Order: sequence, then C-alpha cells, then structure tokens
Amino acid sequence: MKNPLDVLNSYTVHDGTLHGAFQSRLAFKQDDAFVRQDDRTFTWTEFGVRYEHCAAALAARGVTAGSRVAIVGRNDIAHIVTLFALARLGAIMVPLNPEFGLREMRYVLQHADVEGILADTATLDRVEAVRAELSTPPWLLTLDGPPGPNHYDSVIDAAAPMTLPANAPASSTCVIIYTSGTTGFPKGVMHSQQNLVLAGEANVARVHLQPDDRVMIILPFFHMNALFYSIGGVLAAGASMLVVPKFSASTFWRTAADNGITVVNIIEAIGTILCARDRTEYRPDHRLRVVYGVRKKSARIFRNEFGVHHLFSGFGMTEIPGVTCNPYHGPDKEGSMGVVGIHPDPNRPWARCRVVDDEGHEVGPDVVGELLVQTPIMMQGYFRDPEQTAATMRDGWLATGDLVRRDADGFFFHISRKKDIIRRRGENIAAAELEMVIGEHPAVFESAALAVPSDLGEDDILVAVVARPATPLRAQDIVDWCRERLAAIKVPRYVVLLDELPHTPTHKIAKAVLRADPAVLARATDFQR
Repeated sequence: MKNPLDVLNSYTVHDGTLHGAFQSRLAFKQDDAFVRQDDRTFTWTEFGVRYEHCAAALAARGVTAGSRVAIVGRNDIAHIVTLFALARLGAIMVPLNPEFGLREMRYVLQHADVEGILADTATLDRVEAVRAELSTPPWLLTLDGPPGPNHYDSVIDAAAPMTLPANAPASSTCVIIYTSGTTGFPKGVMHSQQNLVLAGEANVARVHLQPDDRVMIILPFFHMNALFYSIGGVLAAGASMLVVPKFSASTFWRTAADNGITVVNIIEAIGTILCARDRTEYRPDHRLRVVYGVRKKSARIFRNEFGVHHLFSGFGMTEIPGVTCNPYHGPDKEGSMGVVGIHPDPNRPWARCRVVDDEGHEVGPDVVGELLVQTPIMMQGYFRDPEQTAATMRDGWLATGDLVRRDADGFFFHISRKKDIIRRRGENIAAAELEMVIGEHPAVFESAALAVPSDLGEDDILVAVVARPATPLRAQDIVDWCRERLAAIKVPRYVVLLDELPHTPTHKIAKAVLRADPAVLARATDFQR
C-alpha cells in the first residue's frame, strides 16, 4: 500500500482545477474504469470525452463562467459529468434534494437564479410547476425517459465540436450546496474548484485511498460528503467509483460484494440500520477495507461481525469539510471525532481548531466550548447572503455552533449542537447525551430528545423512541434506564414510542418534523403526572 503522499506524487502536478486534476490522472489511467452505474461504465478516457462534449452542449445553450445550472434527481453519473463540464466552463452546479417540496424548490431555484435545470422524470411535475412561476424560466433538460431534443444524453451526443474557453481558475466557484439555515430558508454554501480538489486530497490522507480502490457512493450528490470526499477522493487517488442512485439496506452487502467495493462513506443512521438488518443479507465475501462514518454504537458490529477493521469517524460541515478524523493507524478513541486532519503533504498548512467559551476565550482540555475552525477549504461564503456569512465568521475563524471538548491528547468529542441544548431548571442538557444513553438500551433502535415547553418556564424533556423489531419496550423502561444512568435533571418527563422517526434524505433524524407535530407530545406518557 502506498502512503498518501506517494499516491498524489504518482501523478503530474496540476493547476488545482477539476479539469487539470483529471487530466493529470488521465495520462496514467486512460483505459481504467473511472465511474460505473448499473450497466454503464466510463473509462477515464471516455469520461473525459463525455464531460468535454457536455461542456460544449452547455456552452451552446449560453452557459458561461459564473452561470448556475441546477440538477434535481437521484444519484446518477450525470451529476458527475455535469460537475466537471460546468467547472470546465467556470460555471457552477447547484444540486437540489429531489425530495424538495414546491416551497423549498422554488426558493432555491429563485435564489440561485439558475439559467438551466437538469431533472429526472420523478421530479418533473414539481420542477415544471416552479419553473412556470419564475420571471425568466430557465431551460430544462430531462435526465431520463425517452430520447428527444430536450433529453440530456441526446443534447450531449448531438453537441457540435467547438473550441472551449481556457480552463477556469482554481478559485472559481464550482458548486453551491444549499443547507438548512436558522432564518427558515436554506443557505447556499459556495465552494471553489480548488476546495473540492484539496478536500479529495485530504481524503486520501484520511482513509489511505489507493489508485486501485473502488469507492461506492450511496450518500446523495446534494450532500458535501459525496461530492468532496467520494468524488474528490477518487479524483485525487486516481481510483474508481460506483454510483448507487439511492441507499438500500437490503442490497447494500450484495452490491458491495458483487462490485468488489473497498471503500464506502456512510452516516450514523445507515450504520445503525445495517446493524439491525437480518444477517442473511450480509455477504462475507465483500472486500470492504474502509467504512467512513461508523459511530460508537455500530463500531463493534462492523468490526466483529462484518469484518471491517478500518472504521473512521470525523467532523466536517458543508462550510468546512473534513476538519477532524481518527488517525488511520490509530489510536482510535471510542466516541471521538478524532484529531485535526492533515493533507498528505506535511508541508502544506491545514486545519486549525479552537474551543472557546461564550466570551470567545480558549478553554483547556476536557472543558466544553464551541468549536471554531480555520481551514484552507473553507467556504467562499453564502451565496447572496453577506450578512449570514459575516455572522458565521469571527476574525477569520468559522464558528461551527457545535459544542465539543478536546482531551489532553488532542482528540475531539462532540457534545451537542449549541442550538440542540435543552434548558431545564437553569441547567444546560445536551440532547445528544440523552440520545447516546438511551441508544445503549438493548431494545432501542433509535431515539430523539427534544425540548418542549415546561409549566415552570424554560424546557422539559421529551424523547421519541423506536424499538428494535419484534422487541418489547415500554415508556417506563426508558425512564428507568435513564434514572439508573443520568442525573435526575436529565431524566425525560415525556416518552413517546413511535413506529418510526422522520428522517432527512441524508438519513438524519428530522427533529423539526417532530417538533412541528402536536400529536407527538399528545401521545407521550407524562411521568410527572
């Protein structure tokens, strides 16, 4: 196995752009597979031709440097082709969650002021409805369905040869990812081509990506992880990737084994789901050597039952990808977010972290405070939102809004989102702590702790709990479990047992949905009555 710096040094120096990085790898990887999906495979050479043709087709539609083009649909090779094609022109991809409702879709398309939209047929009704409301309707191409003049593949295949402009600079924005905002509207996080390329190089260091690795992408392309860690990592290492349209627990192991997958990125909820599945779905002949995103609750099963020993957990945000991670060769402190990440080149300055109190003063080891970050791959800002951009920054440091502690060895431990703190009788209680403790109950599949109004002012605690399949569980069991393990102030007043919890498309628990549903509190058992 090559060390990370040797992996990068296997290729020629490039200009920091997607096109430049791709061309530097293409010289060595021409006939090797670059990307696969179902029965489609593009070699490095074929993919390069494909995105150049796509760039020509987009340029013919008026796309130039700074233009913004939205893509709405499940994971598809078209996302990757479009990303590279737009970057080749100095233009910007705006990936949208295909599950967006009309209000969310309308806001993003209008706010991003897109010139064109690429959409799959499952989203067409919503896209068409929103498009008709815009003052200048953007052009629209369909990603699937029958070929025709407005079909993505047909337009690319018919693209007339043309001379493309000079390669855009590495500093040009290549993607705007909309993420949830405190104002009630999502914020468009802007990142440059260089940020994406550097994030991919850092991922080579993080999980020791190799040129012969096969990376399976199951997280959505409107998510930072899939774009910057998976695509960026494959590009940096000169590896290959398999695109999966949507995560499926029932086919996960079969897909991994049949395709010789060696690396996959997941999130905690996916790990929990896989651990709870029937073991008849597991394929012991898989070749997975790395799984990124496995948390404490699932780690033992992944190691002991699934046979994957390189498990990684870290911290990053859409605004600042890849900040911390546990070291490849250890140690791996259970439950931690790891240490500050590095670039394969030890001479390249990388992320810096501070933990501060409410007055902005740095705190010592094992003291909880807010995490502030400086990194070379910090966002360029929120699109058309200078006020929110300024509010997030503190003298060049990005304020994450996350409460953490750092131990004497430099390992970070996540406590809670600052805004996911329950204020009860003058005490601050982290919802994440309650969820961690409740999640250790053998009958619990997953849980969510919420603040609800208290008769005494401030908050009371409600926990929504889903039991493991065919496992008996009572609300009283949860309260008893908490009483044995937590201070009395942290024991929930309300417990509600649900068949399932709502999730976001990235499989995080959608607490906003729970908070907005009055039936959740109405159905809960009140243990103070």
